[in-house]
Amino acid sequence: MSPNPRHIVISDDEHALPYSKGLMASSIMATGLPPARAFHVAERIEDRLQRRNTPEITRAELSELAREVLVEEVGRRYADSFAKWQVVNRIDRPLIILIGGATGVGKSTVATQLAGRLGITRIIPTDAIREVMRSMFSEELMPTLHTSSFDADHLVRRPLPRNADPVIIGYREQAAAVAVGAQALVRRAVAENTDLILEGAHLVPGFMDPAEFTDAFVVQFIITCDDEDAHRSHFLARAHDNRSRPSDRYLEFFDNIRKIQRYVKSLALERDVPVVPSYSLDATLAQVIELVVSRAMEGIPAGDGPPVNGSRQPELQTASARRTHDR
Repeated sequence: MSPNPRHIVISDDEHALPYSKGLMASSIMATGLPPARAFHVAERIEDRLQRRNTPEITRAELSELAREVLVEEVGRRYADSFAKWQVVNRIDRPLIILIGGATGVGKSTVATQLAGRLGITRIIPTDAIREVMRSMFSEELMPTLHTSSFDADHLVRRPLPRNADPVIIGYREQAAAVAVGAQALVRRAVAENTDLILEGAHLVPGFMDPAEFTDAFVVQFIITCDDEDAHRSHFLARAHDNRSRPSDRYLEFFDNIRKIQRYVKSLALERDVPVVPSYSLDATLAQVIELVVSRAMEGIPAGDGPPVNGSRQPELQTASARRTHDR
């Protein structure tokens, strides 16, 4: 590429903006590619644009060029994912992502990274919902709200049904209460046409029905950490990074946390909610992004599907530009 590259203008863009490697890389990251590789692909696209003898390109042409370069650089899987994501972006519906799982499996990390890849600016942990509800309901009225999800068994009202596990009963009571607040937040996001990631141990399969929100793309999944030693090490690492969250309490109730994970996983399997194992952040993110795009595609009306193997091209809209646009 020449030391002083020409500006290539996207001709049918509302503001006739020039091609941006940064915005293109943001859009490509929605395929699951890590940032460095996505930026490399964006640079290769710019190289191809500079070799053209025209100072402008349409969004559809740029989308097709991006797919061609993706095939050459990283493979057809990412090119197809890119095409699908462009279609999802084009449909004017909010994207609601619900990330559940037991304490310490990596939900917050995945949510933060996922938001960055997809250009979503609103992430809300269910612990924040619980804190708000605690200020509204006293411990006498709703005792299980006033402790951690894995330590609610001692606040469960007796007597319990025969063979009932107090850990699971306490967890269910807290999750059911928090689910009311979570559902209200989702309704508000849908009404405002705003993308949202909700993450937390209280997003239990079956406690909220994603099918209720027909005006949004709702994707629900849970994250698990099947290796006990790896799960335990997450708390030690978290305590090292954040001294306000020492590991002792989590390790004291580690058996309860593992029990809750088995329970949530069983509910997910019963209700066909995807289970994503957490063992490598990059691999987990790639799997989650593929899941989000695929599930969102399932909700697109017939006739608006992706032009993965056809001739119709979607409009090119970068994820970051769409997600931060004031609707």
